[in-house]
Amino acid sequence: MTVDMSVDLIQATVQLEQPLGDGTRTVGTGFLISDPTPDGKPRVVLVTANHVFNKMPGDKATIGYRIENPDGTWRYAPQTITIRSHGQELWTHHGSRDVAAISITAPPAFAKAAIPMNWLAGDDTFNKYQFGPGDELMALGFPKGLSSNSAGFPILRSGRVASYPLAPSAAFPTFLLDFNVFPGNSGGPVYTAGDLHRRDGVASEAQPFVAGILTQEVELNSQNLQIGIVTQARFIRETLGLLDLPKGPRQPEPPQVAEPMGVPVAATADSAAVSQ
Repeated sequence: MTVDMSVDLIQATVQLEQPLGDGTRTVGTGFLISDPTPDGKPRVVLVTANHVFNKMPGDKATIGYRIENPDGTWRYAPQTITIRSHGQELWTHHGSRDVAAISITAPPAFAKAAIPMNWLAGDDTFNKYQFGPGDELMALGFPKGLSSNSAGFPILRSGRVASYPLAPSAAFPTFLLDFNVFPGNSGGPVYTAGDLHRRDGVASEAQPFVAGILTQEVELNSQNLQIGIVTQARFIRETLGLLDLPKGPRQPEPPQVAEPMGVPVAATADSAAVSQ
């Protein structure tokens, strides 16, 4: 089950980038979710951290699709997507959290790879499976714009939950993950592939779920503490719910510097410029 969940999310995770015109590029991570429209039509939505798009000054971004060749090999096949029109944002973002979503037209193979929305953790998921501090989570991304191979697949890493409590998300919208975060990781999915837990003295296997989205790293006095900040999956669900609302005035920006659960300083694990 661990392998299956990881492979499925690897297939759905993509690199996002935009050249800055000075020999550098801004890089982030996103992943695809299948979220049908209210009338039931299939729809693929790209989810990332809101600041990933905000750091891109141009109207178009590159999304790093991969194509499987007839012989079973893979090749990198990036395409452009439009994120602004005449300077106006085309993506939807949460009103208070660093989460963004935009409906896209993906190649058929990638549309098929988009994960179902019910993989996103609900508000009771952590308590249901007694998931908490010390439990392991996986994270996918493109640290400093690096991929795992020339085909452009994301790099899989893992860390342990480093904060308590995790619920309710209304009180604790983010939690800490003990692993080293780099620019380019922002927007990547954080998930569990299913582990044995004890409920009422009986061992049981937890259902795999996406716990949230990586949005920040913890810093103190400009020193990286090798701790990531994960925004809970509830806010991905809420952002997806905004896609079908009438477009109103521009939503307020989420805080750029957060202090979750007593952490002194948090810096975005954003798509800072990296060399081409």
